[in-house]
Amino acid sequence: MTVSPNCAAPLNGLSARPGLGLGLRFGLLTTAAAACLTAVLAISQPLYAQDANPVIAKVNGAEIRQSDLTVAEEELGPSLQQMDPASRRENLISFLIDMKIVAKAAEAKKVGDTPDFKQKMAFAHDRLLMDSLLATEGKAAVTDEAMKKVYEDATKQVAAEKEVHARHILVPTEEEAKAIKAELDKGADFAKLAKEKSKDPGAADGGDLGFFTKEQMVPEFSAVAFALEPGKISDPVKSQFGWHVIKVEEKRDRKPPDFAQVKGQIQTFVVRKAQADYVTKLRTEAKVERLDKKDEPAAAPAAPDAKAAPAAPAKKK
Repeated sequence: MTVSPNCAAPLNGLSARPGLGLGLRFGLLTTAAAACLTAVLAISQPLYAQDANPVIAKVNGAEIRQSDLTVAEEELGPSLQQMDPASRRENLISFLIDMKIVAKAAEAKKVGDTPDFKQKMAFAHDRLLMDSLLATEGKAAVTDEAMKKVYEDATKQVAAEKEVHARHILVPTEEEAKAIKAELDKGADFAKLAKEKSKDPGAADGGDLGFFTKEQMVPEFSAVAFALEPGKISDPVKSQFGWHVIKVEEKRDRKPPDFAQVKGQIQTFVVRKAQADYVTKLRTEAKVERLDKKDEPAAAPAAPDAKAAPAAPAKKK
């Protein structure tokens, strides 16, 4: 089995609301069962001082502590993000209570002795070990030095790409576009005409599109915009959106995004690359046999593309 460097396992389609009933909470049990096995797996957990880890509920004498709530929130929290903190807490506590009750009933029916349960338990055990170790490796890789290096390497690849700052007026027909061009040739104000006649959502801004690269606009538009000199106005240009009259305001070399703007993306990249590299290293040291495909070696996980991490958010028009 090829291990992906992205080891997160989000819940699928989970919905919850204040006053969550047993049926929906049992759905949470089914969806998150593997992750909630931490209570019985032999994986070390942090030690809490007694006063920092209070008992928040008891179910037939079995304690539910704050640390249990923390584990449940890590697993189920993303599905409850729209709730206020108090409602989220109540739902998580209700889930833990139901989990204790149903788990006890499952023990009485010896569900844990079935081959299917044992197989799922073994999978959950391995998955939690893998996730914990890879999380540690990823966290250790995130240093200021590593992140700055990724940023510097990526910004070098943005060399010499041009950007254009332009305005446009968009109308449905060629006749309208020609009439607008004639008015502009007579000295009409471009921004004022855009506000009055353009059908583009940016008309209120005088048709201002800001700076963009060639790839951020449709080819017909980009070809004309990048060929015009600053201050010049194009003849009507047809695209899939209608007819454009374009005015170029200025041109410049593309400026890489500031480090702060892409820091989150870079951090995610550094974590995933470190995890992928670590898995690749372990795989090269392991003896892997694919008995279902004897003639094919097991594939190693691919590392992420470094230049993809700090890319500026694309602007689509």
